[in-house]
Amino acid sequence: MPEAPRTEAPRTDEPPRTLVGGIEVDVPNSIPAIRAALDPERRTEFDRAINAAGVDEIHAVMRHWMLEAVPDPEADAILARLARDEAERRGPA
Repeated sequence: MPEAPRTEAPRTDEPPRTLVGGIEVDVPNSIPAIRAALDPERRTEFDRAINAAGVDEIHAVMRHWMLEAVPDPEADAILARLARDEAERRGPA
């Protein structure tokens, strides 16, 4: 019987990748890499969140900050538009 083709296991030493504006970019996937990719004014909040995370929540906290560390102007524009639309629906405070 012929052997099934072997698939190569994904390399764990390479960061995950995503598309931003049609361009493939690395997503930082370690605490130092995420921190380095953030805007300097966000690093203190990142440090607080990471240091406060327990073992049961550290992965979720890292995922949140991983995504923030990868700039996505298209997503930012959509979120800004949604925030404006919501503010208009609510009317004057």
